[in-house]
Amino acid sequence: MVKGLLHPDDAKRAAGLGVDGIVVSNHGGRQLDRAPAAIDMLPAIRAAVGDSCTLMLDGGVRRGADVITALCLGARFVFLGRATLYGLVSGGLPGVRKAIGILRGEMETVGRQMGCDAVTDFDAGRLFSPSP
Repeated sequence: MVKGLLHPDDAKRAAGLGVDGIVVSNHGGRQLDRAPAAIDMLPAIRAAVGDSCTLMLDGGVRRGADVITALCLGARFVFLGRATLYGLVSGGLPGVRKAIGILRGEMETVGRQMGCDAVTDFDAGRLFSPSP
């Protein structure tokens, strides 16, 4: 696994070296506040590596809709650090469970609104893209 790649060429090179997975992340933008958001780079990285390795997204996930967007754009796993951390701080383990439950409920609602019955139904064709 390699974390912190944002450029498609870097991802392609990592995939060529045989990594099992890439975590697309800008590390929260703490070091370089002008770095692109991980979600914005996900489609280009997916196009660069194809299905040669698992793509994961870390950063910027606040709602269930963010998880679904990442899945539609090529992520196969999405980290939920902030939401679960807030749940932990506010309520311990029950707070973490509550935070995950909220995200899950949001995902189910948005998924139904998109006409998806399963996580495998999410793809880029489900997202709005304005015509040029």
